[in-house]
Amino acid sequence: MASKRTFLVTAAALFACASVLWAGDSASFVDLGFSPDGRIYMFAQYGVQVNTLKPWAELFVVDVPRNNFVPGGKVSYAHDSPVIAGQDGSGALYRIISGNANLAERNGVNYLNQGQPLYVALDGEPPASGEIIEFRNFETGTSFKANLVPYVEGSGRDLKSSFFINLESSSAGGVRKTYTIGTPQLKRSLVSSYRVKKVMIAPRDGSMIFVIEMKKQAEGGYDIRYMVEALRL
Repeated sequence: MASKRTFLVTAAALFACASVLWAGDSASFVDLGFSPDGRIYMFAQYGVQVNTLKPWAELFVVDVPRNNFVPGGKVSYAHDSPVIAGQDGSGALYRIISGNANLAERNGVNYLNQGQPLYVALDGEPPASGEIIEFRNFETGTSFKANLVPYVEGSGRDLKSSFFINLESSSAGGVRKTYTIGTPQLKRSLVSSYRVKKVMIAPRDGSMIFVIEMKKQAEGGYDIRYMVEALRL
């Protein structure tokens, strides 16, 4: 019992020190793979609540052509006791995956069929509003330009925001296409900013996933959470 109490006190102190700069918890994003045809995508996020040290996890299954969740495609789990020495909250992730294996089976998701990264943002401040990011699929020779356009209204507890993504593709043969991705009419409470953290395609191409990092207001700071926008090319 003494070692557990010592760990909790030490962990709480570490979190308290970190909270001076962060004052929130930062989720970890997990790519769980596509269905063989690339039409379904599954991902998760997990972390540790700063105030309680309790691990949590969320699981999502996305219909790529619809850019929306499949029925029953959102599951959440929060453990009822704090993490112990050596744990990072990933236990909650394993718990939610094993407890919802039927979701992957029902939707044909293969955990080994993960996305191929085309773009990964460096750590640091998000790009300026309207800044263009560029990336390429070297297998097909197609190049892409994308910019995330945010909209923020209100302040404090009344803050709401939304965004959409403009995407342009240029094939090796010079064919250009443009896309608009997202749901700008959906206003998310307390989310102050967004950035493209990662862009992936399904192993057989045809499906593109934008991993979006969201900064959400929390007590005295902010939390980091993730969502995706999906596109069938």
